[in-house]
Amino acid sequence: MNKTILVVDDDIEITDLIEVYLANEGFNVIKCYDGFEAQKVLGDNEISLAIVDIMMPKINGFDLCRKIREQFSFPIIILTAKFEFTDKINGLSIGADDYMVKPFHPLELIARVKAQLRRAEIYNIQTKEKDSEYEISYRGITMNRLAHKCIFNNTELVLTPTEFD
Repeated sequence: MNKTILVVDDDIEITDLIEVYLANEGFNVIKCYDGFEAQKVLGDNEISLAIVDIMMPKINGFDLCRKIREQFSFPIIILTAKFEFTDKINGLSIGADDYMVKPFHPLELIARVKAQLRRAEIYNIQTKEKDSEYEISYRGITMNRLAHKCIFNNTELVLTPTEFD
């Protein structure tokens, strides 16, 4: 399955350049030119990673990053002309996984995209394996001791800690 990368930047030339490099690596690319447009795309597509500019009309990259983190856990790379130390700290603090400053080298961006996707895949596999160690299933009941959840016939049961124990 090809991974889909969301590129959000109001500079059309930059989004086109990024699209060419990502497409050459076999990625599907969805381009948006502001944060508002990107929010619409998020619900309709399975995004593997987002590359987000900070300075955009309507919804800036910081606000978009916050919105993404409310629902999704895919990696976010901020790609921006803002190079101040405080901007980098702010971007990473609100949920970005990486921060690159423009001008940038496209091959470095591709390397960072691949690294973030690799880390996300490994983390997700390890999390699933870890969860399965703590999961017990019997006659329609599934209990996950790590997540503290009990599911009966595909419906999550709300249990107190004592009931769960």
